[in-house]
Amino acid sequence: MRYTGPKVRLSRRAGVPLTRKAVKYFEARPYPPGEHGRKTNRRNTGDYGMRLLEKQKLRWYYDVSERQLRRYWDLAVRRPGRSGEELVALLETRLASLVLRAGLAPSIYAARQYVNHGHIAVDGRKVDIPSYQVKPGQSVTVRDRSARMQPFVAAAEGTYADERTAPYLDIDHRGLRFTLLRRPTREEIVVPVDEQLVVEHYSR
Repeated sequence: MRYTGPKVRLSRRAGVPLTRKAVKYFEARPYPPGEHGRKTNRRNTGDYGMRLLEKQKLRWYYDVSERQLRRYWDLAVRRPGRSGEELVALLETRLASLVLRAGLAPSIYAARQYVNHGHIAVDGRKVDIPSYQVKPGQSVTVRDRSARMQPFVAAAEGTYADERTAPYLDIDHRGLRFTLLRRPTREEIVVPVDEQLVVEHYSR
């Protein structure tokens, strides 16, 4: 199941801010949630616990269920490259992930909602499946009827844009559109996860 509770709580469990909103909260309380959070020492976590946490961080960052992540892992191991890097690339090229990365949404949760509600089109056709795999050369836009909504007006002004533009995207914030130029490499994907630990978790 996907986590639907407080998102800042996830960041504190993960040990890193997973959303922009979580940054200031995490700086104020950089320890796990709960009554004994202050006394928890993450460095004392065993090998299994460390691998499990990295896998959970990847799940939470891309807002996918355990079943979905397992399916992506099965796809990644069948690809010719390094399994961990292939896994991250598959997650990064989900439609919801790219809507976030392009600065059209403030969080992965908002990006998923925008796609689910039919506000996003791929090559001119509405796509309401957040897990849709965008292919190089495909163009993603906010539909005309949605462009006047407040969240997209803010996106057009660059409110949600990252400081560093992803090199694998050609983004037009004013036009509320972007194109996936090519498949991203692991070095270009900004995600606070050690994917090798995820590989070890699934390979045990």
